[in-house]
Amino acid sequence: MNKTSEKKLLLRACGIAVSALLLLSACGSDDDSSASSSSSSESSEATMTPGEGVSVTIGRASWSTGYVQAEIYTALMEELGYEVSESGDMELGPQQAFMAMAEGSMDFWANSWMPGHQSWLEAERTDGSLVGEAVSIIGEEMMSGGLQGYLIEKTFADEYGIKTFEDLEGNADAIAAYDATDANPNNGMVDIMGCPEDWTCDNIINAQFAGAGYEKIVQVKAGYDPMWAQAVDMVTEGLPVIAYTWTPSAYITQIRPGDNSYWLGMEYILDDSNPTGEEGGAEWDQRPGTAAIGADMCPAQNADGKCMIGWVAADIQAAANNDFLAANPSAEELLKQIKLSVMDVSVANVAQGDGADPKDIAAEWIAANRATVDGWLSAARGA
Repeated sequence: MNKTSEKKLLLRACGIAVSALLLLSACGSDDDSSASSSSSSESSEATMTPGEGVSVTIGRASWSTGYVQAEIYTALMEELGYEVSESGDMELGPQQAFMAMAEGSMDFWANSWMPGHQSWLEAERTDGSLVGEAVSIIGEEMMSGGLQGYLIEKTFADEYGIKTFEDLEGNADAIAAYDATDANPNNGMVDIMGCPEDWTCDNIINAQFAGAGYEKIVQVKAGYDPMWAQAVDMVTEGLPVIAYTWTPSAYITQIRPGDNSYWLGMEYILDDSNPTGEEGGAEWDQRPGTAAIGADMCPAQNADGKCMIGWVAADIQAAANNDFLAANPSAEELLKQIKLSVMDVSVANVAQGDGADPKDIAAEWIAANRATVDGWLSAARGA
């Protein structure tokens, strides 16, 4: 049995266990009329649908690791009675998503990465107001949950003693070996696999490289999943590659730090000086730029034993149109209540990568976490 199957069985078992506990609780109250009355009242409250008759437009990020979160939020909104659109109907990058929420064509999404996306709240609308005047970051979905960085193929790193980008920038032999098989071979540059054009991380990477003064290292921007698949193939073949990635995701189950790769260090830490001069670039500050990753997965340890990863761990949170929040206090409270586990989302991403439908994954997760979810819904109904 594979891990995905085991996980599904575990989720189903947990759901059955929760249902059994609820059933036993109900059976225990048969002989108590006051308890029965109380139970009836609680049952009525538990089925309240404050969102009945209200249509809600949700969006989702244009990176696949955000799909399951979108489906969890959708399903819980629907339990409150809201009529929620298909998240895939508005699949957007962050710049477009925040503008859509500001304009009211999208009510909310679950895929903000802060502080990286803060720059889009500072963007101007056509009327001169700021996006952040119409949109709020809300809730604590996965605080410090978004670990980001660069993975480097292990045999290449070991052969040339590359622990940091700075090691690579100053090593002509390593640059020549890498350049021979990268995306733009024999151009004298190290072409790393970065981010698509509209994800914001591409802007941050450019700012990092400019601020650090790298002259031999640039990023390639392309569709992420095809680019990642190529990186996996190269690692499997033992070819040098550096690729940006993040957690929670299934990506690091394929290029595995400590096994066939390392987290590559970055001595330079991007601050608020905005080295590329882009609008909102001061918001891309990545200090302290370290993470608690062991030396086996990240040889680039600083004096405190932290990995010099170059990025701050991002807070993954929801964002919503302010008018929508004001008109729908139950929805606002639900967005405040939802908190997800990085491990659960990573497991979900693996299942999705194995072909499972994000809607089904979300439904199984909700069933397995019914007691917690009911607490969120209760708070939302009472708002």
